[in-house]
Amino acid sequence: METLETTPQTRARMSRQKSRDTQLELNLRKALHASGLRYRVHRRPLKGIRREADVVFGPARVAVFVDGCFWHGCPEHATWPKNNAEFWRNKIEGNRVRDADTDARLAAAGWLAVRIWEHESPAEAAERVRTAVVARRT
Repeated sequence: METLETTPQTRARMSRQKSRDTQLELNLRKALHASGLRYRVHRRPLKGIRREADVVFGPARVAVFVDGCFWHGCPEHATWPKNNAEFWRNKIEGNRVRDADTDARLAAAGWLAVRIWEHESPAEAAERVRTAVVARRT
């Protein structure tokens, strides 16, 4: 199959994608705060590992990652671009491998990684996170 170059318009659109403080992250944090939870944002749960969680509950050792359906290959909503297909397949699969490695490293250090997909309801996701944090505090 022929590999096509990414157009300047696509490149510009992709470079404008926010990597932090997305609307879903803000809505999730608002719901978490409203439920009485306090947290840190955009922190590295483990020293020496260059992986940043979107929301961190240090004492409970819970790290929350808000994953975009495109960038992390959501099983329900992932799309595979036709232009530059090999590049994007490698990029998204690489993200999946890195996510699994991050989860394993956190688990080995006694942390729980909670993954939230961008299509999830912020209220339902916040409840899932709250349940995990409360369970690990006791």
